Amino acid sequence: MWLEAALVLVALAAAVAARPWRLLTSRKPLAHETHGALSALWTPLLATLVLLPWMWALPTLHAMPLQLQWSGACLVVLMLGWPLAVPVLIAVGGAACLLSPAMAWADALGAIAWLGVVPATLALGLGALVRRYTGTQPFIYVLGRAFLGTVVCVFAAGALSQWSGRFLPGVGDELSLVARWLMAWGDGFVTGMLAAIFVAFKPEWLATWADRLYLPRPK
Repeated sequence: MWLEAALVLVALAAAVAARPWRLLTSRKPLAHETHGALSALWTPLLATLVLLPWMWALPTLHAMPLQLQWSGACLVVLMLGWPLAVPVLIAVGGAACLLSPAMAWADALGAIAWLGVVPATLALGLGALVRRYTGTQPFIYVLGRAFLGTVVCVFAAGALSQWSGRFLPGVGDELSLVARWLMAWGDGFVTGMLAAIFVAFKPEWLATWADRLYLPRPK
């Protein structure tokens, strides 16, 4: 529990230092964003706060042999950027605890750390590496960063959570990593699919996307 609290506090301090509220209050676009993307971020932010707490609370709202866990953190990072995603994911964990009477605050802290902050931070690092070594290619953004990148980050966060002592309920220790690997693919499919849809129809909902970078006009 102390490890999880430390991870969350360090990430929150780093995120607040970046002043993420500027993404929602300023009309001036940042270097990686298109004009008008800042005010449009209110839509994915509010959708995250409404929908994601139910996904996190779902394992404690019903009884099943395998408690499926969906992170969604990598998608939130793509939509909001890491500095804004961290406080939003912390709020999601608090809301999930309020929605489910069976979720203790210690469990909510674990969800914030291993379903939210850790995969979001891994997604930030992986996204920087992908962009550095492959450039700004739309295909790489959707397939590499949104789809396969989510699989890698969510599974790595799940493996780290198991190493810290948090195991999936109802699953033997020897099968826990297999279950996390399979669930990470589900997370990756959803994130990749939604990222592709947003790139095509709602690019202003993606703070990490800019047409001038990924779709440059021919000279």
